Amino acid sequence: MTQTVNLDWNNLGFNYMNLPYRYRAYFKDGEWQNAGLVEDATITINEGSPVLHYGQEAFEGLKAYRCKDGSVNLFRPDQNAKRLQKSCQRLLMPEVPTEMFIDALKQVVSANKEYIPPYGTGASLYLRPFIIGVGENIGVHPAEEYIFSIFAMPVGNYFKGGLTPTNFLASEYDRAAHKGTGQAKVGGNYAASLFPGQQAQQQGFSDCIYLDPIEHKKIEEVGSANFFAITKDGKFVTPDSPSILPSVTKYSLLYLAEHHFNMPVEETDIYIDELDHLAEAGACGTAAVISPIGGFQIGDKFHVFYSETEVGPVTKKLYDELVGIQFGDRKAPEGWIVKVDEAKL
Repeated sequence: MTQTVNLDWNNLGFNYMNLPYRYRAYFKDGEWQNAGLVEDATITINEGSPVLHYGQEAFEGLKAYRCKDGSVNLFRPDQNAKRLQKSCQRLLMPEVPTEMFIDALKQVVSANKEYIPPYGTGASLYLRPFIIGVGENIGVHPAEEYIFSIFAMPVGNYFKGGLTPTNFLASEYDRAAHKGTGQAKVGGNYAASLFPGQQAQQQGFSDCIYLDPIEHKKIEEVGSANFFAITKDGKFVTPDSPSILPSVTKYSLLYLAEHHFNMPVEETDIYIDELDHLAEAGACGTAAVISPIGGFQIGDKFHVFYSETEVGPVTKKLYDELVGIQFGDRKAPEGWIVKVDEAKL
């Protein structure tokens, strides 16, 4: 049985923690090199690095889960690898091969094994891969050198209260533009969300909901998570837009709704003046998992979905199925779970 450090596993929250090891690789002269685990959490880069001036960077987020039998699961890491590759394509950065990406994840999890939260706590080991453009540069063009790294930290719930409904505010600001970088997981999208997110929180909301950047009539994203809803006739629906980040969690829920629970599913427009046909709603993502949305403030109107205090039954069913698969308690679709080498744990 793997020994763990002495932490309050049931009250972790979502906060940075400096663990002993992280993975780092350097791209130079057209190839990835000097890859491996390091102990130093500090990265030293040139002051002209494109990441500092032009935001040339991308990142991912996924988790490792301790199972009841002591083994450790990675949930669909190939999908995170593919999404990072697409982000790199968008920002003209070298791609991290899927095999290299997954191997690096396994190394970080194994090296920090005592920080993997015990089974039954509901907590997990969050993994943050990222790639940044570095080197001597000042012109607006891609870097010639890059750093790829992955660090980890044990986490609890992203939103306070966990699977408890919270309220959100429709923002007048845009998260990303159509044909912009909305479908890439890049820092600029998140920098743009800081101010509207703070505004929402200052007014007592968990975060803001972003509407389409053209007309502000359709729901797009919920803070840094994707939006989904259950219609009153039992359909799983989620917004369809060229500026939405394709969430691994959302597409997993789409699959589970259709194939495990025989629900009709659809990516479609969700108009803010047509919410009465929605029975339940929530935010979903790797960090948030599923966060039920109780109410939604749009201008001077406040719309309640299922309840401001209780989780809707379909949302709860989907949550239990997804989390059950991640922690190894329920059968996963083929290829969804990658085991970390148990010999190294």
